[in-house]
Amino acid sequence: MSWFGVYPLKKFPTPVLKPMAPFFIAGAIIALGVNSAQNSMMKSDEWKNDPRNPNAKSGGH
Repeated sequence: MSWFGVYPLKKFPTPVLKPMAPFFIAGAIIALGVNSAQNSMMKSDEWKNDPRNPNAKSGGH
């Protein structure tokens, strides 16, 4: 179906995942690094009893 002489849904053999793979891998590495840093900070002596810490022991709430 033509729309003003243009076929809007024409398929092009454009590679998408292969060139973007290093960026996906780098994003996963950054996400894992941030996650491990946050977990280690929540377990530190400074924050382990803070009420904002989800791992803190509740005082009877």
